[in-house]
Amino acid sequence: MLNPDAKLNPKIFDNDVEMIPIRQGYGEGLLEAGERDERIVALCADLTESTRTQLFAEKFPNRFVEIGVAEQNLATVASGMAAMGKIPFIASYAMFSPGRNWEQIRTTICYNDRNVKIIGSHAGVSVGPDGGTHQAIEDIAITRVIPNIIVLSPCDAIEARKATIAAAEHEGPVYLRLTREETSVITTEKTPFEIGKAQTLFSSEYNADVGIIATGALLHSALKAAAELDKKGIAVKVLNLSTIKPLDEDQIILLAQEAGAIVTVEEHQIYGGMGSAISECLSKYFPVPIEFVGVDDMFGQSGSPTELLKHYKMDTPSIIEAVTRVLKRKH
Repeated sequence: MLNPDAKLNPKIFDNDVEMIPIRQGYGEGLLEAGERDERIVALCADLTESTRTQLFAEKFPNRFVEIGVAEQNLATVASGMAAMGKIPFIASYAMFSPGRNWEQIRTTICYNDRNVKIIGSHAGVSVGPDGGTHQAIEDIAITRVIPNIIVLSPCDAIEARKATIAAAEHEGPVYLRLTREETSVITTEKTPFEIGKAQTLFSSEYNADVGIIATGALLHSALKAAAELDKKGIAVKVLNLSTIKPLDEDQIILLAQEAGAIVTVEEHQIYGGMGSAISECLSKYFPVPIEFVGVDDMFGQSGSPTELLKHYKMDTPSIIEAVTRVLKRKH
């Protein structure tokens, strides 16, 4: 059953559940944060509308800078502005930022511990027809390895708005990962959110046979898989890991201790991503069998988001198959 303490959307499993792009939550959160703090400025790399930065740009034109197609400059200019006391938010497609400008983010922002917020929109394979060149499925891996940076991956538009505001209040570099497509609204305004804290969203009546840890847009698929498994008598607990760095190790270890088997779910390469972070934690503190749901060492390609999630085995049936495999290994 859904965790009542999480105060989730009661329509999660309904066919008419609300659908909103996660990036919309960023745009609304940036606008709200900007209204609260005049130090906040926004910079974009010629994708102002696509990243929803235009909400801020229209309200605060004197606090917005269009850098153009120059993502390296996007990072370095923001670092300089942060050194002068501003709180810059820089936005582009995740393939270009942090993809193209990784070295500038590493050296000018994180090495200097500058108070810059990096927004990587259109992450994962859900950009669909744009194809493999635009599908950032390595961005978690390349950001979480950098010292000083926080890595956030909200599950829906409401959580993205909260994450954006929390990022603005955090002193230091933050990477915020967003997807393009309309995504099921899972949370509500009353759902708790805190950087560094994972949340249990679904828990069967009895102690879990398996724990599912999901991040980002695929959390909805993980919840649907849990509901189907629960009906079949397989007890499941689902953890929403919206903060990938710093990792909520306590919650992850507790889940592993209860369930004895873990499935990780992310719209990202299974190498170096959220699942790798989980395995690093558990191999150190409480080793259990793990199955990884994500892209398995391949590039993306053109197709509809639904086709691609099925092709790369990241849809609900694939999560159920991963649970079946890990339970066999457990026993």
